Amino acid sequence: MKYRPSFSILIVFILMSHWMILVPVQLKAQNSFQPDWNSLKNWHTPQWLRDGKFGIYTHWGVYAVPAQGPNGTWYANRLYNKPDGAERKYHEATYGPLEKFGYKDFIPMFTGEKFNADEWADLFQKAGARFAGPVAEHHDGFSMWDTKYSDWNAAKMGPKQDIVGKLGKAIKKRDMKFVTAFHHAENWFYFPTWDKRYDCGNPTYSGLYGPVHEKDALPDKPFLDRWKGKITEVIDKYDPDFIWFDFGLKLITDSYKQEMLAYFYNHALATKKEVVVSYKGHDLPPGAGLLDLELGQETNMTYNDWITDTSIDDGQGWGYVKGLGFKSVDNLVDNLVDRVSKNGYLLLNVGPKPDGSIPDEVKERLLGLGAWLRMNGEAIYNTTCWEVAGEGPTQLEKKGSFNERNDLHYTGQDIRFTVNKNNLYATVLDWPGEKVLIKSLSAKSPTWAGLYPSEIASVIMLGDGKQLKWEMTKEGLTIETPKTRPCENAFVFKIVRRNPF
Repeated sequence: MKYRPSFSILIVFILMSHWMILVPVQLKAQNSFQPDWNSLKNWHTPQWLRDGKFGIYTHWGVYAVPAQGPNGTWYANRLYNKPDGAERKYHEATYGPLEKFGYKDFIPMFTGEKFNADEWADLFQKAGARFAGPVAEHHDGFSMWDTKYSDWNAAKMGPKQDIVGKLGKAIKKRDMKFVTAFHHAENWFYFPTWDKRYDCGNPTYSGLYGPVHEKDALPDKPFLDRWKGKITEVIDKYDPDFIWFDFGLKLITDSYKQEMLAYFYNHALATKKEVVVSYKGHDLPPGAGLLDLELGQETNMTYNDWITDTSIDDGQGWGYVKGLGFKSVDNLVDNLVDRVSKNGYLLLNVGPKPDGSIPDEVKERLLGLGAWLRMNGEAIYNTTCWEVAGEGPTQLEKKGSFNERNDLHYTGQDIRFTVNKNNLYATVLDWPGEKVLIKSLSAKSPTWAGLYPSEIASVIMLGDGKQLKWEMTKEGLTIETPKTRPCENAFVFKIVRRNPF
């Protein structure tokens, strides 16, 4: 007679079998990213970034001392590489021959005596930023944290403070996500270390200027090890939520990039958080991180999300530059709205002075942007793009990086859309007058997104709150505007939708 196991024994056996199958899956999920592109493409955009939309980062370093443009953060590169350039002429007229006064000699002037991490974080929070942080290391090789990889850092020289560490604590304390930006791959070519006439060609200073090498040589293993080591050190010590990379990432071999990304993504899994890495150009395969468009934006809505980094100054100063002007609050608002409507996010740069203070003109503009967001942030935070990005006569001429135009003035006919649940937000980028006509809501429009008149429950303007008169015609949705403008910049019509049947 055959033995027949009891029903209860069968259940136990089945449960044990499932447990044996599930255990390795669960263990793998805790360390699921492997250092290969197939695995790393399993990364996805964090919900906090999809909701937060807007962040601030700072270019603050030794380059703030000379504070010369047009791009202050590239002062040293032009100083050493362009003997007839404006930077060399200024430098030698002000500080003497480059052979006697090199970039390293600015470090004692980079004092940071007015730096206050809590004041910076308060300002960024009042500006409406949901993520913020510093450039941890720029091309110049000067680290803004207490690193074991070099004595050339802000904890031991200049400010003699762990800037990354202090900002990390202050920003996280205010429930913002923490950003650390890295340009240090470009340190390999930033200084002409092959030129023995200058201090950058002296191996004594290689910790700052980078290793001495031939002009056209590719990065060697010690350089790559230090590149990766600095990033993993920041991950371990400061636990950033967002790591931003500049163009120099293309100099790094695939294997090092893969190992770095796997380390960061697995660290996030272990700490049960969502993180993001941004990159420029074709420095990472699509899907392994978030594409960044420097000083740019898309001309229309995209299927992939993206971020742009731009600076609050009206040139390309990035760091503090003496005499440089700044974008208006209106410009900042319009460009934030435009990017969000097209499936993008904004990372806005601020350049503090060498003493650690933030220029008053910058504070004024950040607070103005924050005031607009406090009134109208409902159309930005926690939204997604709609079926149509917008409409209007003012258009960008080209898409992608470096297409930003500070002289672009939007009109009362330029409208951008976002949605959140049953609410459609139509943000008009200038005052439209007594009425606004939204043509995209006409059934005759080629971009009609299927909004029926019977779907519209009510229309209000954020900041005003009173129900507005509206009419749907063959031309589109016409809305009467309030008698008084609730703010000075872009104006948000909130269209509350309902089931039409």
